[in-house]
Amino acid sequence: MKKPYNVINLRGEEEPFSLEKVYQSARRTGASDLLAKKIAGNVEQVIYPGIKTTKIFEMVEKGLNKGDSRAAIKFSLKKAIGKLGPTGFPFEKYIGAILKKFGYEVDLNRCIPGRCISYEIDFLARKEKLLYVGECKYRNLPQEESINSTIALANFARFLDLKDGQFFKIKQYKDLEIKSILVTNSKFSQDAINFSKCRGVDLLGWRYPKNKGLEYYIESQNLYPITILPSLKSYLSQALVSKNIMLVKDFLNMDIQRFSRENRVPQNQLNLLLQEAKTLLGIK
Repeated sequence: MKKPYNVINLRGEEEPFSLEKVYQSARRTGASDLLAKKIAGNVEQVIYPGIKTTKIFEMVEKGLNKGDSRAAIKFSLKKAIGKLGPTGFPFEKYIGAILKKFGYEVDLNRCIPGRCISYEIDFLARKEKLLYVGECKYRNLPQEESINSTIALANFARFLDLKDGQFFKIKQYKDLEIKSILVTNSKFSQDAINFSKCRGVDLLGWRYPKNKGLEYYIESQNLYPITILPSLKSYLSQALVSKNIMLVKDFLNMDIQRFSRENRVPQNQLNLLLQEAKTLLGIK
């Protein structure tokens, strides 16, 4: 092992280089132990003080591409979610699609009156006796700030005003547990976590809760966003999202020929995406 080096993360800050992180990042995609060790070893040989983590990311992705095409696609999950933007609405639709796959009834973008004012609610999600009032905080770029306590405070204040209003007092909601949930594709600050725990607000973000973060819900049920497919062009992504095709699984189930005809998309482009989707989901 070379002497300890500092690397530059996405926020432009220095942090110690971790060979274990490189190895684990490859393993999380499903790459074999042998391939992950090989990639980590190759990275170790070429790193230098001040190297950017984006460069390390590229080296890992290149190594996965050579050794395991499925793992290589899965490795770009976080970047793929960042491609849902630039606005937060496609992210809200994506979260709604995930929740539906987990058995929730989902209602997106409702205007609901609170006690004092009305609010645009990103989603309501109901499952059995639980009703989530959901707020999504989308980060278009990885280096954007984490979800801090100011955002957590504002979310809870909105939730309290909604609960004090008349909307959730009608018979339809009378016997339900009504909870607030804050969802992001980024991370939460420790203050945001502490406050939300104290106030009974559920959080779902990148690698949070530990071992049950957003990536867990995606990977455990293969709920990958359509933007993870390497050959997907921006214009085609927008066309698919407009038709509520948010998941790779949904893309596999659509009528490719009809979509090609109605949207004037060359059939060969869709066939390439279809093959990438099958590779990702392990379908032959």
